[in-house]
Amino acid sequence: MNAYNAAADTANPQVGHKLADIPAHDPFVVADGATQTYYLYTGGSPKLHGLDRYGVLAYKSRDLAEWEGPFVVFTVPDGVWANPQHGAWAPEVHAYGGRYYLFVTLHNNERPLEGEGHGGYPLHWRGTVIAVSDSLDGPFELVKPDAPIVTEHLMTLDGTLHIDDEGNPWMVYCHEWVQTADGTVDAVHLKDDLTGCASEPIHLFSGSDAPWDNGEQPSAGAEKVFVTDGCQLYRTSGDRLIMLWSTYEKGNYVQTIARSVTDKLEGPWEQLAPLVFDDSGHGMLFQTFEGDWMLILHSPFRMPESRCKLFEMTDTGDSFIVKSPKFDLAGDQSK
Repeated sequence: MNAYNAAADTANPQVGHKLADIPAHDPFVVADGATQTYYLYTGGSPKLHGLDRYGVLAYKSRDLAEWEGPFVVFTVPDGVWANPQHGAWAPEVHAYGGRYYLFVTLHNNERPLEGEGHGGYPLHWRGTVIAVSDSLDGPFELVKPDAPIVTEHLMTLDGTLHIDDEGNPWMVYCHEWVQTADGTVDAVHLKDDLTGCASEPIHLFSGSDAPWDNGEQPSAGAEKVFVTDGCQLYRTSGDRLIMLWSTYEKGNYVQTIARSVTDKLEGPWEQLAPLVFDDSGHGMLFQTFEGDWMLILHSPFRMPESRCKLFEMTDTGDSFIVKSPKFDLAGDQSK
């Protein structure tokens, strides 16, 4: 196995990486049946990866145990609303209409918003963008370069694609607690070509709806805030609509899950028992080429220590539950 060098030249991808060696946040996996290849997407940064600007990296694997990469599939371009030096969060790639669409959250800290932020954080432009490519390998190009998909007046993040029963595309996303104190999960109907919104946002649920006290105090004496992160939607074998999302529990990041009572996007949504604790979250589900459900998430929360963890899952028909951790598959022998 080649040891992972965070400052390695991304123009020179290496083979033999284990997940336990790769600094990663907000992981997203696409299982490409045509090539029998798993694609892992995560954010790329100047500090960790030697890039000259923020972007998105991909790693490839045939067995989920050894990975080749990193490959640069997207970098924040000049001349758009976002600042290339201010971050790229929560990348994910979806097949839609014969092409591949990258959803990633970008920022511009130098474009302030009106009002005062919560937790001592300022308000500024932050939102999910969509970029398109004909290949999982990229390069991806923005479909709307002048603003985020949802209005720039809202600080939003972690947008994901959901196709409803009528075949309509939606973006489900989180409204940032920095702006709202009580973070929310909301959704907006997208245009058929995914270039913008086709409706006003609808509210799905709030961070404070968690059935435990997940309120956090960013500093001593500060008001409580409620975090919503990493929303992802799936159908069970019983046709139940469930959503992964992340928040906090006793000061630690937690991977939790919700279920639509009506099995419609509009809900109402009920909160189920969390799936994984131990400062872990922002996970997503995918199926292996053998048909097994897997959960990938990152733990701990902070970079550069954060690493991907894998869990085999069980589809109960009503929801998904953890069957067993796959620390050995991730190359982590510490647990």
